[in-house]
Amino acid sequence: MGKLFGTDGIRGVVGETLTAELAYHVGRAVTAVLTDRLGHKPVITIGKDTRISSDMLESALIAGICSAGGDVMPLGTIPTPAVAFLTVQEHADAGIVISASHNPYEHNGIKVFNGQGYKLSDEMEAAVEDLILFHANLPVKTRGEIGTRFHGMRQMKKDYIHHLYSTVDCDLSGLRVIVDCANGAASATAPQLFGMLPLQADFIHAEPDGININTNCGSTHLESLAEHVLHGGYDLGIAFDGDADRCLLVDEKGQTIDGDKIMAVCATELRRHGKLTGSTVVGTVMSNLGLHEFCQKNGMVLICTDVGDRHVLEEMVEHNYAIGGEQSGHMIFRQFATTGDGELTALQFLQALKKSGLSASQLASCCPQYPQILVNVAVPVDAKQRIMADEAMWAQVRNREEALGDQGRILIRPSGTESLIRVMVEAKTTHTASDTANELADFIRKLANP
Repeated sequence: MGKLFGTDGIRGVVGETLTAELAYHVGRAVTAVLTDRLGHKPVITIGKDTRISSDMLESALIAGICSAGGDVMPLGTIPTPAVAFLTVQEHADAGIVISASHNPYEHNGIKVFNGQGYKLSDEMEAAVEDLILFHANLPVKTRGEIGTRFHGMRQMKKDYIHHLYSTVDCDLSGLRVIVDCANGAASATAPQLFGMLPLQADFIHAEPDGININTNCGSTHLESLAEHVLHGGYDLGIAFDGDADRCLLVDEKGQTIDGDKIMAVCATELRRHGKLTGSTVVGTVMSNLGLHEFCQKNGMVLICTDVGDRHVLEEMVEHNYAIGGEQSGHMIFRQFATTGDGELTALQFLQALKKSGLSASQLASCCPQYPQILVNVAVPVDAKQRIMADEAMWAQVRNREEALGDQGRILIRPSGTESLIRVMVEAKTTHTASDTANELADFIRKLANP
């Protein structure tokens, strides 16, 4: 990836690596690239999460877009997948999301969707990036060529909510759920969405103040939700991340239902209705061995891509697969969405839960879960490539893979954004997985610092 765009757009600490000035230039560059390729003034939607910096970055982006001759449709505080959906619905030429997803409040990000609701291509990102990094002398529009900010767009979130509601095809009455909005974008949509359903829904962490997004709540901190589920006797706990494109669940026993288990449950339901294209589920190389076993046992094919929802989606689009996702809860249902959608994921699981007549723990038990240990090894920036090519390290990996046999697996991969090498080991027991991962991590540390 380039110097600005990472695996999920531009990210950084606001005021340090991500500034209002940079956002202004991003707005200008995106508009210039779209104008050049489309041959007309582009229309761009913008949505944001609840971070204290989101308003500032939104203003800078709007100024940049309008100064370059683009029109803007501000959607207000709204989930990332809603921006993708409304970009398509309103026939806009692109959509911009201001969010750093599950990261702390001091971080923020800028992510761009194309007019079809998919993430901007690498080639388009590179074109935008070049204009910014090489300080291209972009023309500033004057008089009647200056772009316009449309008003009244915030009501469009109702269209998105009704779209999600339309995906429910069974009576959910009798269910009691508690929803953790992560003090993020779901706070603007989840109460209305779940209020339309014939179930009992209570909400926690739905009072954003600009700095409490993801703080000890949401899909990265399930402890609070699990406690509420157990003490309140709920059938299910639902947790979103800051921009609500991910969803993780907690069963009635307080146990986590991760993305692998959610996919297993939802894929089974899709196949029951003849909608599981090619009997295939798309995961990543991090998908648990339990999901592999589940698919093999149930006559499904599991295709594993590189880590990242972009890779998952590319595989799904190329072969028209219906469901894909990651352990982290980033789930894509292509019948209804062009990107991961946490609220949509929750609804699809709730339907499967209601139809099954089982408890959430019983339903999710269809997919076993091997203990999985991940160790991040800090290495010098210039050492990652050398270590990944080191034959002695791979000999160590092979030796330990032979010891695990078919009861485990090992994955070694460099981080795409940090000076880390990630060591992941799965085994039948946590003890075996932990020992193996730490032994390999120690070996890599010695290679990094000979």
